[in-house]
Amino acid sequence: MGHNADPNRRYRLLQQRLDRNITGAPASPVFMQILKLLFSPEDAEIARRMPTRFISLERLSRKLAIPPDELDEKLTDMAMRGLVIDIGQGKRRYFSLSPVVIGFFEYTFMRCRRELPMTELARLFDDYMRKDDRFAHSVFQKETQIGRSLVREEALPEGDYMEILDWERASRLIESATAAAVSLCACRHKASHLGRACEAEQENCISLNIGAEILVRNHHARKLTTAEALRILEKSKQAGLVQTGDNVRHNVNYICNCCSCCCEMIAAIRIFNIRNAIVTSNWIMNTDLTKCAGCGRCEKICPVGAIVILEKQDAESRKKQALLDDKLCLGCGVCYSVCKTGAISMKPRARRVHTPETTFDRMIAMAIERGKLADLIFAGHENLGHRALGRILSVLENSPPVKALMAIRPLRSAFFDAAVKAAKKATPL
Repeated sequence: MGHNADPNRRYRLLQQRLDRNITGAPASPVFMQILKLLFSPEDAEIARRMPTRFISLERLSRKLAIPPDELDEKLTDMAMRGLVIDIGQGKRRYFSLSPVVIGFFEYTFMRCRRELPMTELARLFDDYMRKDDRFAHSVFQKETQIGRSLVREEALPEGDYMEILDWERASRLIESATAAAVSLCACRHKASHLGRACEAEQENCISLNIGAEILVRNHHARKLTTAEALRILEKSKQAGLVQTGDNVRHNVNYICNCCSCCCEMIAAIRIFNIRNAIVTSNWIMNTDLTKCAGCGRCEKICPVGAIVILEKQDAESRKKQALLDDKLCLGCGVCYSVCKTGAISMKPRARRVHTPETTFDRMIAMAIERGKLADLIFAGHENLGHRALGRILSVLENSPPVKALMAIRPLRSAFFDAAVKAAKKATPL
């Protein structure tokens, strides 16, 4: 009766559950409309009770009091629609709730969806992501981000500068992947429904490793050979697109080929001035001013507007030159590819950028920074494995003291709450 009296209750609870994710999901009337278009009331009830981390089908079945076979059918359908993420097969299946990004926004637009009102969803997502800064600031707050810039390998200097590691090379990430797939660029596909997509290729969003396996199984992407994936990468580079990859060193799940007009990560930089929305590469543009002709090609192609052409005047002449905002430069090397005079090269940054080892390490670092570590550890789970605890402690040990203290405070509260809950269960009323 309560649900009938308040039909929005499930969706409000789902929004609150999604907002507890590491990247968040601030409440708004627009977001409520999105949830109602993507989730049925039954979907919302299941989703809002799912933890952030993966949970087995059996444990979730007990938690929701739904028979395993019935729940498996429901969750498989939700995975096909991108609302949950599933791994494993048969009885060893695990599920987690998709965040907004990288999650059900991308899954909604990674393919053509005739069963959904795509134009309406495109407008709603655009309003939520670009006309209100709360979502962008929720996703891209603090230091550790979901994506990092990948430098153009051909722009890297030869010689004894520094070791160029495999996880810095887009080609090596593809060559070493266990699986590869391609789907529509969600950002450009969304923009196409609004009549403002650029002319760049849409089917060039590359997924790798387990990410590719999940997307192919749920029909969000089509499988690629390594050679096919490398050709898509090269074609995207020739088109002046920027490569943005999963912000981890091992088992990278995606490489996006981004344009400055449609990409939502770049939009956070250009529209909301969140300068670190994409983590930079370990490289930065270097200009030989004696060779720079001030043609402006680099200024036009820079995805984040980090380059401006200024006119410099001395006693004898005037000359246009490229000037770089080094705090904004992604280190992508796209500018190198359009320079006709050989004035641009890439040089190592003064300080190397930290890249998390794995997705788990990245999630823990983000949770620490955002004050959400306790929820990540305890929400929906009674126990945490020793290996997972070890990884968390390792990240904490390597965090600056202030960050570690930020994480420990909510953990203390969560440990206390868990202890009280356990004591209540053990104490007869």
